[in-house]
Amino acid sequence: MSELGARASGQGRIFQTSGDQYIEEHHHHYDAGAGGPLFGRHVVPPAGAGPTAPDSVRMPLVGRPPGILRNREELREVLGAAVAGPGRAVHVVHGMGGCGKTALAYWLFNEAVREHGRVGFWVNASERMSLRAGMLAVAGDRGAAAGELAAAAAGQRAAADLVWHYLDHSADPWLLVLDNADDPTVLEGGAWLRSSDRGTVLVTTRHATSPLWRVPGVHRHALGVLPLEDAAQVLCDLAPDAGDLESARKVAERLGRLPLALTLAGSHLAHQLLESWSMDEYDRKLGEESTAIVDRGASGRGAGQSRQLVGRTWQLSLDALAEQGLPEATTLLRLLSFLAADPVPLSMLVPVARGEATLDGLEPVLRPEQLEPALKGLIDHSLAELVQVDGVRCMRAHGVLLDSVAGGVPEDRRASVADAAASLLEAALPEKGSDSPETRSRLALLAPHATRLLAVAADERTATLGVRVLRQVYESGDYAAALALAPTVVGAVRGILSAEHRLVLDAQHLQGTALFRMGRFAEAEALHREVLERRDALLGADDVDTLHSCAALSQSLDLLDRDEEAESWGRRALDGYRRMLGEDSTEALFIWCGLIELLPQLGREREFSEEGPALIEACERALGADHPTTVLARHDYAGGLFEFGRYEEAESLARPVLADRIRLQGPDHPLTLSATSLTARIAHGLGRIDEAIEIMKGLSERRARVLGHEHPFAAHDRAWVATWQAEARG
Repeated sequence: MSELGARASGQGRIFQTSGDQYIEEHHHHYDAGAGGPLFGRHVVPPAGAGPTAPDSVRMPLVGRPPGILRNREELREVLGAAVAGPGRAVHVVHGMGGCGKTALAYWLFNEAVREHGRVGFWVNASERMSLRAGMLAVAGDRGAAAGELAAAAAGQRAAADLVWHYLDHSADPWLLVLDNADDPTVLEGGAWLRSSDRGTVLVTTRHATSPLWRVPGVHRHALGVLPLEDAAQVLCDLAPDAGDLESARKVAERLGRLPLALTLAGSHLAHQLLESWSMDEYDRKLGEESTAIVDRGASGRGAGQSRQLVGRTWQLSLDALAEQGLPEATTLLRLLSFLAADPVPLSMLVPVARGEATLDGLEPVLRPEQLEPALKGLIDHSLAELVQVDGVRCMRAHGVLLDSVAGGVPEDRRASVADAAASLLEAALPEKGSDSPETRSRLALLAPHATRLLAVAADERTATLGVRVLRQVYESGDYAAALALAPTVVGAVRGILSAEHRLVLDAQHLQGTALFRMGRFAEAEALHREVLERRDALLGADDVDTLHSCAALSQSLDLLDRDEEAESWGRRALDGYRRMLGEDSTEALFIWCGLIELLPQLGREREFSEEGPALIEACERALGADHPTTVLARHDYAGGLFEFGRYEEAESLARPVLADRIRLQGPDHPLTLSATSLTARIAHGLGRIDEAIEIMKGLSERRARVLGHEHPFAAHDRAWVATWQAEARG
């Protein structure tokens, strides 16, 4: 090794030079599995598959488009001028929940598209997963190739840089709406929030004071409640037959002139069937003590006030639905309130409609035949809306409304509601171990609801569910999403259970594997060492989870240039797997691949020559020729033969490995690119310099396309070409 102490990340490439002529390359291939977060089934994205993304980012994620937009003239003029201008502006509209930020964004989106010919993009920024999926879909819309998107999804390329590269080079001017960015940390220090000469960015958020809003080029706009006359007119727009403008003023004032509360009230008045309240009667109902709600506190300025105002309207709507024979609407809305404000797939409710799911303890009981009428009742009263996400029909309610309803659930019923919500979510999760695009899409929809349950109903069941979702997100191959989700799950589970609980250690192990996948090897090593020490003491040296920690620590140490220590922990894992799970277990064979790769780095050719063929034979016998771990074993052995200068033997393995990689993972997969590099270097070692240059030139172009021209791996490819061309001339 050189004094740089460099190591390749993931399936990457590291170059070390002596003078300016000699270059060494080391390859490290690590993949995840279901037997443990790092072992077992080899998880790789399907050939040509990009990251999970919304079916469209060209349409606003608004189920029921706002009607007439009252007031806001001054701000509309400012924002309208921004989308009519040259771009490079970032506008942040902030205000309490329910004040109409999304309605304003919807108006601007249509203004930009219809009046100014801009391409409009709408991204849900409420969660890291939805933000990242939406932004990568924007990059795809602007011309990013499937290989580039897959590399960004797998952490091989900086996702935000890829997106903004394509936005900066867009042939069309654009408007990008980042809606519901109520937690600015999802923007990752501003990595996802940038300005561009080609477009305008609009952010809607409840958070008024984030440092991200205070940098040059960002314009902040506070959005408050409506003026009284406009608030009254909203009610008259929605329920013109319920009363005059004077009566509407009284109701509007009592509701604090909050647009969401006005919408709920107007929808209620417009959809009455058995009774026909006037606005004056509605005003009297709002004044009754029975309509007050319990306010459990709020996060964010103005949230408590908006929850109270909204609570005084939704209870009247639910009372009216109960009088119409739909008390189940209350049960359904309470169930939704224990889930996130993100879209909820209607398929989650199908087992209830079919009578296949029994949700014990709910009052009123959610009867199968009344589920659809209850849902329609919520939609008619604007308590919920229908939206389409990834081609999936979903329902969604406003976050302020859900907070208000959840806060009003009686204490003696909270456990029943939580259990029912957890049951629906558990049944909706994909099959364990699946890594298809459909699985990633479904997990992106369901993960926010698991974290919401952890927040509103903290117990061992929701903790188990949270860790299960984290594991499935990781096993789906979306490592960046898993790393974004992990701190929330780990913190919540540790708060529910003791720090030494097995489930807490599982969550931390998953966090460590996600850190490793994203190239943060020192952090991964420290976390895996901590978890290993606790598992060793709590579970014993031969527990399979303890062995998983040994193997994970070995891999992190390998990438930190600590070969002897890495081998020691890897051997312990291998011996333990063989003893506990069997010689031919997937876990044992996978960690054996990692040890075979270590031997050339340690200069132990004799052991390598004995173990390499034995590993390949064992994999083919136990797993089959096309199993990813079998291909990995052949790949690692070919790479080791090259390192020992045994070029002809290496070529006889490397070319079939490259063909397998192309067939199984596609031409642009990182493992395929690594196999291509090995083939080129072997050709060079055999003296076929022109052939090696041509292979490496093609690889350089593909690597730059997939990982970006500025990526170190792409730069290293160009260095190989330049070095070999100089050698050919000399």
